[in-house]
Amino acid sequence: MADEPTTGSPRTLKTVSRAFDVIRALEELDGARVTELATHLDLSKSVVYNYLSTLRSERFVVKEEDTYRLSLQFLLVGEYVRYQNILYRIGKSELEELAAKTGEYAHLATEQHGLGINLYKVRGEKAVGADYQVNKLQQADYLHFSATGKAILAHLPRERVNWIVDQYGLPAKTDRTITDREHLFEELETIRDRGYSLNDEEEITGLQAIGAPVTNRHGRVLGSISVSGPVRRMKQPDYHERIIESVVNTANVIEVNVNMEESDDEFPTFS
Repeated sequence: MADEPTTGSPRTLKTVSRAFDVIRALEELDGARVTELATHLDLSKSVVYNYLSTLRSERFVVKEEDTYRLSLQFLLVGEYVRYQNILYRIGKSELEELAAKTGEYAHLATEQHGLGINLYKVRGEKAVGADYQVNKLQQADYLHFSATGKAILAHLPRERVNWIVDQYGLPAKTDRTITDREHLFEELETIRDRGYSLNDEEEITGLQAIGAPVTNRHGRVLGSISVSGPVRRMKQPDYHERIIESVVNTANVIEVNVNMEESDDEFPTFS
């Protein structure tokens, strides 16, 4: 999962980069007309139109009257990519059982490019925050304030964590978010020692989450799972301990099944 800059990197193609600028802008603007997109990207209307026409011909953009939007082709590509991830294939059913058992939201995540990617979320019968959780599936996020993210960071090499912090910083989501590097490393050491991570209102006020890593037989972290719920419920001592046990046990089951099914060759290093 190394993403550190390397010397001698190949040149990038400006046209390809600009095409992705158009795609990202259509996502950010929730669709746009040519003029709006040109202003947003500081490009001429003719250039923007040419990119839109190309993307449309490749079926990645659709036109609704005068508005261009991303097409469902991205959904097909996304489902393909997600299913190629062994954590999703193995962890999906286990996560569904975890959500049913706890009644809370259960999350399955991994790391790529130094950010957290949510592979799957399942809503239990008493779970809260549905709109927020759905939105999280649609974007990468910082790792330092979520239970899944901290579980992953705790099992990455220190130099990798330093690179991630250098790249993205430690922005605050609430007044409880860890924003100091040394404090973060102390927290990560605690997570490794006790075997689970805790997001104690560090992402959303009133919400707590408990997470655990999923590692391979050599100790390399592949991702993590977590359960989140309202603080008042999650902090009840007996309930808190039951959630910890359920999360850690589920992570262990996923680890065993992943390592039984696949060889080390199935765990590539992403860049």
